[in-house]
Order: sequence, then structure tokens, then C-alpha cells
Amino acid sequence: MSSSGQFIKTEATRSLVAVKFKHVTKTYHLYRNDRVRFASTFFPHIKYDEVNANNDLSFTINRGESVAFLGSNGAGKSTALKIITGVTTPTSGTAEVHGRVSALLDLTAGFDAQLTGRENLKLRARLWGLSEPEIADLLPEITDFAAIGKYIDQPMRTYSAGMRARLGFGFASSLKPDILILDEVLAVGDRDFAKKSLARMQDIMSRDGVTLLFVTHSLSSAQKFCKRALVMYRGSLKFDGPIDKGISFYKKIARLPRSS
Repeated sequence: MSSSGQFIKTEATRSLVAVKFKHVTKTYHLYRNDRVRFASTFFPHIKYDEVNANNDLSFTINRGESVAFLGSNGAGKSTALKIITGVTTPTSGTAEVHGRVSALLDLTAGFDAQLTGRENLKLRARLWGLSEPEIADLLPEITDFAAIGKYIDQPMRTYSAGMRARLGFGFASSLKPDILILDEVLAVGDRDFAKKSLARMQDIMSRDGVTLLFVTHSLSSAQKFCKRALVMYRGSLKFDGPIDKGISFYKKIARLPRSS
């Protein structure tokens, strides 16, 4: 798929802007099946359908803001976040991200089941560009927070789903990000760990200059953590404003039919 979009990523600066989308559209090609998709690599004229997961999105999020992304499934929230994290790029338009991004989305993505927990943490930290002294300082904090004991030196294939999620949460929440992307992951593990996770999130959000992007279907959580709402519908931005008004607007469009 050809693309004229731009993704601009910089380290944190004195600029007030954390994230800026300028007419961002992300288009996906939909093929009849995987065989046809593979054939399209060699035969570009094979027919396909197009869908704009994001359609002409424009917004600016300043450093230190707390913003809830609201919308039903398929509204385009996840695609926008994938662009912000650099997982995908715009088909057209420009996305700017200024600062270190930590995404608490899929907590176990990227772990190698054959490596130990400690080896996985070191690998992730190196991919983040941390130095060996930084990694040495960070590992005890993560392992203590995750509370998995001696399993830290066992292969991750021996971990339960909860242990993997706790380790992933411990890593992602220990990175001191400039931009924190969060979805419904605060209920990781048992009740005690969920409380500890919530306290960790509140600590991160209390730091000066940290930008929170919160994706949730829980309107009470959005109201608790965020002051601003971006409401999306069918890939387009329909509302940008105070959280209370955003929730009221979302409740109205949530009753609209999904299909044309």
C-alpha cells in the first residue's frame, strides 16, 4: 500500500505539544482471504475493499494533559494509538509525537516464552535504549513490584497468564514515560495487585509533564482520570472538549446504528 503520510518522533522537548495529528488518515486494504492477500503482493491489480480506520483526524494534545479516547468498538481508537506508539504509520497526513511513550495495552506482547523473566526484562530494556547501569537499577524495582519471586529466573513458558501480565505491567509502568497510554489493564492480577497497580498509575500521573492517553469503555474511570475527551465514531473525530460534555456526547452517539 502506498503511503504519503508522515510519522515524526522526537525526544521530549520544551515544546508544549506532546501529540499532534494533522489530517491523519489510515486506510487498510481488505481482501477476500489470505490467499488473495498474498497474491496481491505480485499482482497489484487484484480487487480489494478499502476502509479508513482513521479518517482525517486532527487534534493537538499538550504536555501534561489527561485525555480519554471514547468510542464504540471499531471507532478507530486503537488505530490512532498504534500510530502514536509507532506500530503503524499514517496513509496520509502527519502524526507528531514528542517524548518517550509507554503503552499499557497488551502487557505480554513481545515476551519470549523460552527466555526467563529476567532475560526478557533485560531484552526489553535494551530495546528501549537503556544503558546497562540503568537496567541494573530498574530490574529490582520491577521484580519486587511484580511479586513473582524466584520465578523471575524461570522460563516464561512456566508462568501463569497473571504472572506474565504483572511482569509486563511492572516493566511498562517503571519507565518514567513522558506519554502514558493506558487501557483497561488496571485489573491485572488479584485484588491486592489491582490496588497496587492503581496506586502506581496515580503516582505516574501526578508527575509534572506526564501526558495521559486513556482508552476505556468505563465512563466513570474516564471521568476519574481525565479532564478532556476525544470522541470517535467510524474513524472520525466527532467531539473534542471537557470530559463531562464528552461523556454526554458519547452516550448520544452510542445509541446510533453502527451500519449505514
